[in-house]
Amino acid sequence: MPVANKPVLFYGIEAMLEAGIKDIGIVVGDTREEIKAAVGDGSQWGMKVSYIEQEAPLGLAHAVLVAQEFLQDEPFVMYLGDNLIKQGIKDFVGEFQRNTCHSQILLAKVPNPQQFGVAELVADKVVRLVEKPKEPKSDLALVGVYMFDQHIFDAAKNIRPSWRGELEITDAIQYLIDQGYEIRSHIIKGWWKDTGKIEDLLEANRIILDSLENRLEGAIDSGSRVDFKVVLEPGSEVINSTIRGPAIIGHNTKIIDSFIGPFTSIGPECLIQHSEIEHSIVMESSSIKSVNRRIADSLVGKNVEVVSTTAKPGTYRLMLGDFSRIVLP
Repeated sequence: MPVANKPVLFYGIEAMLEAGIKDIGIVVGDTREEIKAAVGDGSQWGMKVSYIEQEAPLGLAHAVLVAQEFLQDEPFVMYLGDNLIKQGIKDFVGEFQRNTCHSQILLAKVPNPQQFGVAELVADKVVRLVEKPKEPKSDLALVGVYMFDQHIFDAAKNIRPSWRGELEITDAIQYLIDQGYEIRSHIIKGWWKDTGKIEDLLEANRIILDSLENRLEGAIDSGSRVDFKVVLEPGSEVINSTIRGPAIIGHNTKIIDSFIGPFTSIGPECLIQHSEIEHSIVMESSSIKSVNRRIADSLVGKNVEVVSTTAKPGTYRLMLGDFSRIVLP
């Protein structure tokens, strides 16, 4: 899933590289081939990437157990691949290396702690974790990044599956706390996004786009206008159109007789013609043609075709992916 035309997973890999981590194991399941095709062996970042098979989504603590052979007894970071963290994890990793604690968890202040796993602290030590509490005792939510030493393996082996049938990492950390191990916290100061929902994905896209610098490597004809922060990748064409940034247009994409509004990412090999789009993500090899209303706050997947028709009788023919939401006039 892309943010500013770069897979969310890549931001996590780059954050780990910045923190000095060059040996990564990615726990994979049903989407293993897609992830392997995108990430490869890690050489594009100058690191080593291994793949660890998990037979089913049996929980984060289960993922730790299946990775034990890869991790051995070395301290490690566990980074959930759908997280985006502005400041990265360099300071977080460095603090864990300086401390003598057994685990360190990343936390962020949130306005709605009832929707998250929440940590209760004494000083910077974690004394309790509560999943989605009705009456939270703090506003500190668990971000999906953790530091562990080898004691986490015993913890994961000594907990039982939750009501979801999963071995929960929060239960494993609570086990460590109950056994007297030292668990410390690190509170992030910048923004953090879990991109599991479309609203958060679009918000992350907005934030990243706003940080881009103007870069115009595509072709712009005399009838077009490109304003503010816009990235045009090589091979892109803008014909008789307006692009108002922040926005990014992928390579070999054509924008014809259209308006691309702020906070929009258009992937590579796309065609946007006679249409208006803003605050949206359009993934690679998709086309949007002659849509008579503005498209906003939307996520359009790969190889999607969106067209308008005046043919009668009016019939909708739809093929929709999981969790789609379609509003028709």
